[in-house]
Amino acid sequence: MTYTVSAATHAVSAGDPAAPGAYVLGVDSGGSGLRVALGRMEEPGPLATTVCAEPVRTGPGGIDAGHLLDQLLPAARQLLERASAEARSNGASAYEVAAVAVGAAGMATLGERLRAELPGALADALGVRRVALAADAVTAYAGAVGQGPGAVVAGGTGMIALGTDLKEWHRADGWGHLLGDSGGGAWIGRAGLDAAMRAHDGRRGGSAALLDRLRAVFGSAEALPGLLYPRSDRPAVLASFAPEVAACAGADAVAAGILRQAAGHIAEAAAAVCPAPAEPDGEVGEDGGTGEVALTGGLFRMGEPLIAPLREELARLLPGARVTTATGDPLTGALRIARALAAGDLRLPHHPTMLFVPLEQEPGQRGKTAAHDEPRPE
Repeated sequence: MTYTVSAATHAVSAGDPAAPGAYVLGVDSGGSGLRVALGRMEEPGPLATTVCAEPVRTGPGGIDAGHLLDQLLPAARQLLERASAEARSNGASAYEVAAVAVGAAGMATLGERLRAELPGALADALGVRRVALAADAVTAYAGAVGQGPGAVVAGGTGMIALGTDLKEWHRADGWGHLLGDSGGGAWIGRAGLDAAMRAHDGRRGGSAALLDRLRAVFGSAEALPGLLYPRSDRPAVLASFAPEVAACAGADAVAAGILRQAAGHIAEAAAAVCPAPAEPDGEVGEDGGTGEVALTGGLFRMGEPLIAPLREELARLLPGARVTTATGDPLTGALRIARALAAGDLRLPHHPTMLFVPLEQEPGQRGKTAAHDEPRPE
């Protein structure tokens, strides 16, 4: 899937850069809770971070903006008060909050209320004028790749690939465990449990080793459907078995085959979104190649049983790409976006749902958005 934006969107943050020493805030909202990081314009990394353990609620109207603000604002004020007190003790004056970037799981499809309410609320509460609201895949990209062309594969319970040539976003998969997330943790876990149940039944394609691991983790095979199907967190339960598949892969051909197949799915998603090599007179990346393919997320902590076949598949499908392991997570990416926005140097493509950057806010201006953040026709 391709997300196209007009070049005019890059004028949104073209105001004067923030003053040296200004603060920026990065926010990462996901299934395990809300994380907030405070940084400073000219310093890499966060000054301090805090975690709100309660995940932001999602309802019929999408992500609950009020619930997010109820957690974000006290956390942000606490970080700012602590940093300001330290600055004053060193003889410095208090600094402004120049920009906030919020990355949230579900932002692209469930973030309408966030886009309508957060910019004005943050202006009123913190005096911040520059705000970016991003899908978590975009903050994962910024944390892994920065502001250059390339692609990121974010793998955990699910799996999504996101790439850009700095003109438009390209997305592959991330459609959930029923429609996709091929090669992700839930996919691997389900394939491993399928092989275990085949061994239990005496069907072809079964794995006795995986059946032993099923019994060790869940109990009897016959009881597994009753444990699994009523659960609302089925993807996470399936994904919990993925490390068992990796642990068996060294000695079990079926488990190794599952990981090879997963690697193929992941590499195909990366190839679908990675920018094409530059034309002789074009300009896709500084090195003229496909750029970087960064791997990020807990899925890749399974190590060589998955990484080795994945590197082989990526070398076959994307021979010009540099494959790296991400050094920065989505919270790092949110801080990077906030710093770039504050400096007037946000080069990642704006988009009304993937990376939404409204007009600079003043207190009391709730609801005003950038009209040119609308996508242009394909």
